[in-house]
Amino acid sequence: MLIEEVQILPALYGSVLIPPAVLRELTQRQTPESVRRWIADRPDWLSVRAPLSPLLDFPTTLGAGECEAIRLAEEVRPEVLLIDDGVGRREALRRRLVIQGTLGLLGLAARHGLTNLGPAITRLRGTNFRVSEELVERLLDEDAGRTKS
Repeated sequence: MLIEEVQILPALYGSVLIPPAVLRELTQRQTPESVRRWIADRPDWLSVRAPLSPLLDFPTTLGAGECEAIRLAEEVRPEVLLIDDGVGRREALRRRLVIQGTLGLLGLAARHGLTNLGPAITRLRGTNFRVSEELVERLLDEDAGRTKS
């Protein structure tokens, strides 16, 4: 989609499950057109499923997408919950879920030979994604050390 790396998701995980609130976020008018087009013709490896349990015990600072994703992960217990929102990550960890963010996902994909990390990070920097530059540099340094070996 935005950084042209969506193929790493099925390569690493086989399938991805998202809740309806995340689907709604991906189809909003302010969502980039390339993302809206992609989600309108979503691939077979991407499924939508609503959580069965109510969303009553979440911090009020969490958005609907994060709440539904965390609840769904609690119910399904996937290998990993993909989440970037800081409050959402803290809540998921508090609930003992295994989490992975975009940077970690890109690093994992690079270690498996599924992406070239430098160009992927460059494309990520061109979006509204915000992360500590120190964290990005650490990931790039680790990748450079790995690729030199």
